[in-house]
Amino acid sequence: MGNFSAVSEFILLGLSADAQVQAVLFVLFLVIYLLTLTGNSMMLLVVMADACLHSPMYFFLGHLSFLDLCHSSVSVPKMLENFMSKTKTIPVGGCLAQAFFVFATGGTEALLLAVMAYDRYAAICHPLLYGQMMNNRLCEGLVWGSWGLAIVDALINTLPAVNLDFCDHRTVHHYNCELPSLFLLSCSDVSTNITVLTWSFVIHAFGTFLLVFSSYGCIVSTILSISSTTGRSKAFSTCSSHLTVVILYFGSSCLRYLLPASGSPWELIFSLQYSVITPMLNPLIYSLKNKEVKAAMKKMFGKYCQ
Repeated sequence: MGNFSAVSEFILLGLSADAQVQAVLFVLFLVIYLLTLTGNSMMLLVVMADACLHSPMYFFLGHLSFLDLCHSSVSVPKMLENFMSKTKTIPVGGCLAQAFFVFATGGTEALLLAVMAYDRYAAICHPLLYGQMMNNRLCEGLVWGSWGLAIVDALINTLPAVNLDFCDHRTVHHYNCELPSLFLLSCSDVSTNITVLTWSFVIHAFGTFLLVFSSYGCIVSTILSISSTTGRSKAFSTCSSHLTVVILYFGSSCLRYLLPASGSPWELIFSLQYSVITPMLNPLIYSLKNKEVKAAMKKMFGKYCQ
């Protein structure tokens, strides 16, 4: 290995080195983050407050809103701080902790989206058995199981990275700490780490995608078998919002983790999509396309305005 000086902190290069551009980006992402906090908090309050929304579908939607709050809060506050800072540093331990929480919350969201796809399958394909298939105990188990599996997956990938040596090059060509970016900075042999990361992501992504794909395959088959146009439209509207979120999230996250890490601008774009943009869009997608959520919001705002 030769002689080297182990680093104690990294420099997060961010999205731009230009001070004026950073000021514009600070305002832009501050607005995005505030919208994310407001939209998802509002969705949580509506689901908790309105008795009409105490069903499995909205139980999962409430947890998705909480998860989006967590996922965006892992990266965006530090990014905003760095826009206004000259040093833009983060301790190695803090960077690894951020990488863990990015992986854990992102993995939980993927699993939760798969669970929500199964919920839509049960509601559309087996409406008479829906109450039995999606009972309270199962719904809670699916949510906690999603958190547990994602945290275990994050530990499997993050704990070995603690033993890596980071030296000389300490600039992270990213706005946050993600494992693929950190592996580029290590002077240790990271082949095993990359293999573990690749296979764990493939298994995680393939399992969730298989559940989503099979659920929507059955849903589409059931919708096409409905004779009336009104019935087909109503059935499709119940899952169109979720399908939109699945495409946005899975598309960008898969491209981020399956493409070789190289520090290219595309990695920044894909990461921004699933960790910053999608959490902001989720409450808008679900509220604008859902009559029950809009009615609950009007009812709640009506009470406060009286």
